Amino acid sequence: MSAIITLDNVYRVYRMGNEKIMAVNGISLEINEGEICCLQGPSGSGKSTLLHLMAGLEKPTKGSITIGKTRIDLLSENQLALFRQKHVGFIFQNYYLIPTLTALENVALPLTFCGVPRKKRLKRAKELLESVGLKDRMRHKPSEMSGGQQQRVSIARAFANNPKVIFADEPTGNLDTTTTYEMMNLMTEMAKTWNQTMVIVTHDLEITTYASRIIKIRDGKIEKIENGRDLNDEKIDA
Repeated sequence: MSAIITLDNVYRVYRMGNEKIMAVNGISLEINEGEICCLQGPSGSGKSTLLHLMAGLEKPTKGSITIGKTRIDLLSENQLALFRQKHVGFIFQNYYLIPTLTALENVALPLTFCGVPRKKRLKRAKELLESVGLKDRMRHKPSEMSGGQQQRVSIARAFANNPKVIFADEPTGNLDTTTTYEMMNLMTEMAKTWNQTMVIVTHDLEITTYASRIIKIRDGKIEKIENGRDLNDEKIDA
């Protein structure tokens, strides 16, 4: 497999007064195409900052970050926004759905930014909502759905533009155990179906059982890398 994400000696330093905080401290890493990778560590370890750097949501203080053939650390903010629209999907703990839009409109929104015609983007959104089990909830707004249903909408939205990479930051943090297994099975099966790379941040050891590789982060550094499950394995039951 070839690397789709490459980090070379990446640092992210924050300043608080005269103090320097090394949130990410010289990390070099390759993540392969089609891999499901977990960044795991305690609160404050730097795992979320590392994910934000990979996704182009933050700029490194030093070092290079490449997705595919693009050095994203060299892109302007406008170029980064366009790159993310075309190549990256996001799933967050708090869903970040637009409350005034229906499930269908929320999922279609990324395709609007990509210039996809209305008929085509609504068709794609309907297909994705059906695939995540929300065929009967397409016209509902977030306030009319449970947490699990809202996360299903969020998952469908992340896959809308058929991205190369899905970044998920504590995607099941607000869900109960049964729903967590449902969401993780759903996300990882969708990624495998379309050979997409997924990078998941979690402090939950149960979530790491879905990964082909677990990268343990502590104090802004890679503490250890462990091999995980075979991606051809069956779904995990709750």
